[in-house]
Amino acid sequence: MSRPVLSYAFARQHGVLALESESGVVIAHKQSAPLPALLEARRAVGRSVSREVLTPEAFEQRLSATYAQADLAGASEDALGAPQDLSALADGLPRTSDLLDSSDDAPIIRLINGVLQEAIRARASDIHIEPYEQRLSVRFRIDGTLSEALSLPARLAPALTSRVKVMSRLDIAQKRVPQDGRFSLNLGERRIDLRVSTLPSRHGERVVMRILEKDTQRMALEELGMDSDVLDGFASALSRPNGIILVTGPTGSGKTTSLYAALSRLNDGSRNILTVEDPVEYALDGIGQTQVNTAVGMSFAAGLRAILRQDPDVVMVGEIRDPETAEIAVQAALTGHLVLSTVHTNSAVASVARLRDMGVEPFLLSSTLTALVAQRLVRKLCEACKEPYSPPAVELAELGLADAGHTFYRPKGCPACSGVGYVGRLGLYEIVPMTEQLRTMIHDGATESQMSAVAFAARQTLLADGAEKVAAGLTSRDEVLRVCRTDEG
Repeated sequence: MSRPVLSYAFARQHGVLALESESGVVIAHKQSAPLPALLEARRAVGRSVSREVLTPEAFEQRLSATYAQADLAGASEDALGAPQDLSALADGLPRTSDLLDSSDDAPIIRLINGVLQEAIRARASDIHIEPYEQRLSVRFRIDGTLSEALSLPARLAPALTSRVKVMSRLDIAQKRVPQDGRFSLNLGERRIDLRVSTLPSRHGERVVMRILEKDTQRMALEELGMDSDVLDGFASALSRPNGIILVTGPTGSGKTTSLYAALSRLNDGSRNILTVEDPVEYALDGIGQTQVNTAVGMSFAAGLRAILRQDPDVVMVGEIRDPETAEIAVQAALTGHLVLSTVHTNSAVASVARLRDMGVEPFLLSSTLTALVAQRLVRKLCEACKEPYSPPAVELAELGLADAGHTFYRPKGCPACSGVGYVGRLGLYEIVPMTEQLRTMIHDGATESQMSAVAFAARQTLLADGAEKVAAGLTSRDEVLRVCRTDEG
C-alpha cells in the first residue's frame, strides 16, 4: 500500500503527490503542476523517484484514495485510545485564516478523529456538522435527541468538510450538489461503518454521518422488548409460508432493527431470503441484500421484480412507497412468498388505508395481509438518578390508567447519564394479526376507526404499552406522550 509523503494541503494546492511503497517512491502530478512544487516534492523525498503524469480527474481520485487510507488508519488508532477533550483539540488548531494553508494537517485530522471517537463512545447514531455565518456546529444524535458537542469558528468549515469528504472518497472539488459516501473504521474487534451525506447550504456544506455498528443489530426477536402477546403474534405471522407483514412507524423508530431480527429468525439455511434496501445498513450473513440505486434505474419496484426471479422464499422490501412497489409486493404474496416491509403511518391499522390510497384493491389486501406491527422508541430512564413521584389524576388519565396508587418516575440527571436523565432506548409496540373479521372489514372498505375498534378490543395499543412501561418505571410519562400523542389524540 502506498503511503503519502507530502502533506495533504501541499498535495491538494499544487497538484503533486509523493507516494512511498516497498518498490520505491512515485511522484504523481497534474500536467499543470508548477516546476517549483515538483522540485520541492523531490527535495522532500530525498532520493531517486519515478514520475507519473495524471489527468485532473485521475489526480483527484488518487488524492482522495491515498489520503482516505491514511486518515482512516489514524482514526482507527485514535478511536482505540482514551477519550479526548474536543474543546482542547479545537483550541489547539492553528489560527490561520484557512487551515489548508497550513503545512501541517495533523490538527484537523486529530479533531475529526476525536469527534468520531467521542461520538462512538457516547453511543451517538449520527454526527451533524453544520456551518453557519459565525460558527460551525458539531452535534450528536444520542437516543434520538440532538445535542451540541462542539462549537467551532466558521473559518474551519471548509477544512473539516474537505477532510470528511476525502475519508469517504467524495469529490472534494464539487461543492454545489449533494453527495453520498461511506467509510469504515476497525476498533479492535468492532467494525464501525459511517455513511456520509453532504448537502450544500447558504454558509457551506452540511455533513451528516450515520454511525452503523454491525454487532449492535444482531438482535434476536426476543430481545426487542415486545410483550408476550406482540411477540407471539409476530412469531406466528413469520411462521406462515406466505403473506405480507408490515412494520409501521416514523423514521428512526427502529423498524429496520425489527425486520432484521425477523430475518435472523427465519435465516436457518432452509430458505432463500432476499432483500431490497435503501440503503443496505447492515450485512446479514446468509441473506442476499440488494441496494437501491435510482441513478441507474434500480428502484424498489425494479429490485423487487428482479429478486422475484431468483426463487426466493422470503422477500424483504425496505419500504413500500409507491403504487408499483405495493402492487408487486401483493402479487408476490399471492404467488406464495412471505413479504416483509415497512410503511410510514402513525398506527398499525392506518397502513391498510395507505395501501388502499396507493391503488391496491381491498380484496387483494384482505387476502394477503398477515400482520401489522406499529412501533416507537422511547428513552429509558437512568437507573442511577430517576426520581419517583405520585402522578396527579390528569397524568393517569392521559395514559389511560385507573387512579389507583401508581408511582411514576421522572428524569433528574447525573454523571452516569451526562445530566440528561436517560440512558438507552426501548420499544413500544402494537400488533394487529389478521382475523377473519378484519379481513372481511378490509374487503368491505371499513374505516380506520372501525377496524381499530375491532383490532384493539382485546389487544394493547401503543399508548397502553407505553403506560405499562411508565408504571414499571422504565420510562417517563413525557417520553410516551411525545411519541404516542399523534396516535391517541
